[in-house]
Formats: sequence, structure tokens, C-alpha cells
Amino acid sequence: MTPTAPEMLTGASADFLRRFAPFDRMEAPALAFLAEHLQLVFHPSGAEILTPEMGAPTHFYIIQRGKVLARQTGSTSVMEYSTIPLGPGECFPIGAISAQRASTNAYVVVEDSFVYQLAAEDFRRLLEMSPIFHLFCTQYIASLLNQSRRQLQTAFSQRAAEQQTMTTSLGKLIKREPVFVTPEASTREALEKMAEKRVGCMVILDDEHRPLGVLTQSDLLPRIVLPGLDLSQSVVDVMTPGPHTMSVNASAYDAVLEMATHGVRHLMVVDTHGRLKGVVSERDLFSLQRTSLRQIRASIEGAGDIEALQRASRDIRELALNLVAQGVGAEQLTQFISALNDALTRRIIDIELDRHGLHDAQYAWLAFGSEGRHEQTLSTDQDNGLIYVCPDPARKDPLKLQLLAFAKDVNESLAACGFPLCKGNIMASNPELCLTFDEWKRRFAAWISEPDPQALLNASIFFDFRVLSGDERLGESLRTWLNATAKRNATFQRLMAMNALQVAPPLGLIRDFVLDDDGTIDLKKAGARLFVDVARILALRAEVSSSSTVQRLRQAGTKMGMATEELAAMTDGFHFIQLLRLRSQHLDTEHDSAGDNKVRPDQLNELDRRILKEAFRQARKLQLRLKLDYQI
Repeated sequence: MTPTAPEMLTGASADFLRRFAPFDRMEAPALAFLAEHLQLVFHPSGAEILTPEMGAPTHFYIIQRGKVLARQTGSTSVMEYSTIPLGPGECFPIGAISAQRASTNAYVVVEDSFVYQLAAEDFRRLLEMSPIFHLFCTQYIASLLNQSRRQLQTAFSQRAAEQQTMTTSLGKLIKREPVFVTPEASTREALEKMAEKRVGCMVILDDEHRPLGVLTQSDLLPRIVLPGLDLSQSVVDVMTPGPHTMSVNASAYDAVLEMATHGVRHLMVVDTHGRLKGVVSERDLFSLQRTSLRQIRASIEGAGDIEALQRASRDIRELALNLVAQGVGAEQLTQFISALNDALTRRIIDIELDRHGLHDAQYAWLAFGSEGRHEQTLSTDQDNGLIYVCPDPARKDPLKLQLLAFAKDVNESLAACGFPLCKGNIMASNPELCLTFDEWKRRFAAWISEPDPQALLNASIFFDFRVLSGDERLGESLRTWLNATAKRNATFQRLMAMNALQVAPPLGLIRDFVLDDDGTIDLKKAGARLFVDVARILALRAEVSSSSTVQRLRQAGTKMGMATEELAAMTDGFHFIQLLRLRSQHLDTEHDSAGDNKVRPDQLNELDRRILKEAFRQARKLQLRLKLDYQI
């Protein structure tokens, strides 16, 4: 039977919608309803489709062909920060029609366009019909990111199939009932039960079935055999108290990060009341991994020379790339990479401390830049420094020379492991960056009190610090002093804000993106940096102690009254840019290679182009906040 004209139009509308998120995943009845109720309308260039003056929107719009500008209304001084081009497949006004309020944007046609429109009552009915569409409208960028991760997993399906999925909940990884004893048990009873049940980990539980401690096979030699312990003694005397616990709902990735950060091999999996449900080991997590965390940790901890650590560095990259292929999120990935790189760096420091006889020195090894923010990708150079304490003034100069020699060897060992020496000499072996606590305070105070361009550049690098090895109290004290000092200087904050606004998101007025001459976008300089710079200023203003960009945004934003949904969209945008950077960095790429952070938008799929555009819009919102707050 030949289809009627209306049926043909409905079919064409459905075919078009299936090319774009979220309609490509929408439930069949909901998609059919949408296609049947859409009306295709032509709008000539220059026409206003929707403005705030029109009141609550009467229609929901989907661009079929052409280009529409979303222009935020308000002061003309911020117009360059609030004009957004929309193209085929994009929708508006999601927030206004969902809340049944007037739009804050004016939507103006800039080239002849065909736009689908859906009546407001049909929009609300569609929200009720389709959970997928409802999620899309309430958590716009998050829903797009989830879909992008699924696409990536599909693209890497063969490789990911060879690896254990890292999104599995720990509850699903538990393979047996937990083996445990109570605190009243003797060490002999615990050992006999371990042998009977053939387990390498014995948990000690209280009366509420909550973990008090753990005894593992690796504890037997140093705690029982060599000391000749009387086996009638209580197991409490030999257990490790306060074992690491995680919720049954935590993912395998969360467990990997916990193990990588704390160097443990067993995790107690507990329910919401803290009661033990089972034990997950490294073997459970990585039995299907070609490169396991245990292998990497063991190779790092047991390394006696740089050659062994070089192999570990490459293993870190391989495991991280496997996680990229599995669709693990950027926040978790960068934390994972940073945790293992931290372990590698600490091992190098320990080796060199032994060689230089400096284990008694009171010092703190500082990480700056992306490492200081826990945001390392697979391509990064070194940014580090030293704080030291010398109570005896007569020993200060000799101690500094000794520390500089030690730092030089650490820097060279890191370079041998694939972390290039910093071209700007931002390294602990630089005498200008090996300072006492008071000298660091004077250095920071000078930059804050006289913020010339070089001082502002220095602040953007050195204020993102954390202690990687040594006395953490030195770093905590310096952070507390820095936040209080910077907060009192409004001029410094305003100049930092002006500096942060010098690079705008690469969004075009007509084209989607503004590209460099080679057709690319540098996602480090014109992407991640936009979020990093604003988060740093907000953190100084709100006295947030974290050096992480995401934590700074969350903590400072909450203190400043920013909406939870707004903060989530901003952090999601930052995470997506970080994920694209990770995808562009390959196993055989040298650290800090020229193209490591570049992306060609025309080579991205439609979904990722759309998310990238939204991520840049979130950066623009952050910059707009600075512009308004500091009246720039």
C-alpha cells in the first residue's frame, strides 16, 4: 500500500531525528509520537524565532537545516561571551520550556532555515512518555557524555572485550561468602581457618559484622614467623586495623584507584550499614587484564633502578589506554594516571634519598601544574619544587646544595621514565624553586602584592601545588597562608581574572568552531585552561584548599551559591575536554608531543562535536561569571 503524504512526512522526520541524540536512542512509541506531532516551518534570515519578550515558549524547536544564533539578553558589555551558534539536530529552549518560563536568550535566524516545532503541551507529554528524553532535558550534557562513552566502548569493542569491564559494581565481583573470625579468636584459629578455606585474607569482624582488621598471607612472615609469635595470642595483636572498605555499589574502577592510591591488595566490600558482604582482591579485579595493577605496583615498589621504573611507566600508559577503550570517565582516568605516576615518582625520590643520605631532612617535594591538580594526561612534562626546613642557619647553604644535587638526580630519573625536563626550568633542581618555607611565602607575597604579567603567569603555575612526598604539613600551612593572603588582595584577584579572560572559547559566530591555521583546536590551551584558570580564582576567593580543578569548582561554587545542576554541567564539560585529550594520546607517542592535545573537529563524530561545543559553552559561562563579578 502506497504511504500517504502525511505518512511520508512523518517517516522523513523520524529518519532525520534518528541521526541525532537523544532521538537516536528514544523509545519507538515516543519517537513515533514526536515525528507525528512535529511541524516543519521555514524561517528567513534575520527572523526572530523566540525572544524573552514573547513570554513562556509555546513550542519546542529542533533545527532541521540552517543556522540559528542563541544570543543572551542583557548588558552589551558581555555580548561577546553569550552568542552561541546552533545547527541541524540541536534543540531549544530546553530550560525555558521545561520550567514554563520566559527564555533568557533570543533565538535569531542567521541563514535561511527550516525548523521543526513541537507544541508545548506535546513537549510535556513527550517528557512523560520517554525516560530517555526526560533525562536529556534535565541533565543535558551528562546524558550526551554517557552516550559518547557508549559509542567509544562500541568502537573499541574488540579491545574492550579482552579486558574486564571497569564499570562493574563490587557487589557483582564478590564470588564467595566472607571468611572471618571474631576478635576473641587466637592467631592459631585464624591461621587454621585460612588454611581450611584456602584464602589469603582473613577478616576480623565485630559483633555488628563490621570489619575491625585484616590478616593477609603477606603478614605471616614479618608479624608471626620471624618474631616467633605465640600462636595462642589474640589475632587482634597481629591484624592490620582499620582495613580499607568500599560500598557494594562502588565500581571496579573505584577499587582500582583505591588500591593504586594506598598500595593495598584487598578491599572489604560493605553494605550501607558498614556490614561486610565480601572481599575483593587485585586478582578479582585484574584477572582478565593483560597489564595488572598488581604487576605495576609490584614493579614500582620493588624497583631498584631506573630501568625497572621505565618499564612500569610504559605499563601505566598501556593500562590507562585500556581504560579509555572501556569508556571510563575522564575524572577517574586522570586520577588513576596521577595516582600511579605519584607512586612512580615517590619511588624515584626514595631511591635518590638513599643515595644522597637525606632521609632525615625535613622537606616537601611539591608538584605543580597538571600534576599538582591531579589532572595528568598521558603526555606531560615535569613541574616540581622543594620546600625545606633548616633550624640551624649555619647549615642552610650546605643543606640546600645537597638538596639541589638530590633534586637534579630525581629530575633526570623522571626524564628517563618519559617525563621530559621542563623547558621553562620549573623543576626542584632550579635553586629558585628549592626554598625554605619562609622564602616560598615571600615569593608568593611578592607576586600577590605586585601582580605584573610575569607575576600573574607565575601564580597560574605555582599556586596549583600539592605535596607529593615528604612533610605534608609544610604544604598545608603554605596553602592556608596563600588563600588568606590572596583573598585580602582584590586587585590581585581582578588582574588574575583579566588574565584568565585573555583566551576565549573557540566558538564561532557562524561556524561551530574557530580553528587554528592547521584546522585543529588545542584542547590544552583553548580548552582545559579555560576551566583551570577560572577555578583557580574562585578557589582563592572562596579559600578552597583543594588544587584539583573539579574540586575547586564544586567547593567554591557551592560556597558562592551556584546551582548544583550548573556546576555539574561545567565539570562535565571540563571532563569531556580532558577525555578528548586522552583519546588523542597514544601508547607510542612521546610525552609532550606537539599534537598530543590537538583535535580536528571535522574528524569527530556528530555526537562528540555536539558535546565539545557544549563544553566550550560551559567554559564561556564560567568566564562570563568572572567578567560580571570583577566588572571587566
